[in-house]
Order: sequence, then structure tokens, then C-alpha cells
Amino acid sequence: MKACFNCNSTEEQIPLIELNYQGKKLFICPRCLPQLIHKPTNLVGTLPGAENIRAADDV
Repeated sequence: MKACFNCNSTEEQIPLIELNYQGKKLFICPRCLPQLIHKPTNLVGTLPGAENIRAADDV
């Protein structure tokens, strides 16, 4: 079953957005997407390489 890589919410519980990252397909829910955009370092431990992703505010 498809689930958000961060909070583990499933597609049965909430809509999911598909991402392609490092050659893999991942899913993220709308509640966790702002973290990926604005505070990707919050995803360290759940998203490999999150510490290297620049926040949108830093671009």
C-alpha cells in the first residue's frame, strides 16, 4: 500500500503526491509537503539526503 514516507499516512486516509527522488518513487501527503519545501532538514531520518536539500526560502 502506498504511504507518505514521512508520517506513514496511507492513500486510504489522505491523498498522496508521487515524487521521484534518487531513482525511487516516494509518496508524500499534503500535510508533510510544506516541510519538504520549507524545512527539508526536518525530514532527516525519513528521507535520505534531506540534509542536502535547500529550502525554498534559501533559493
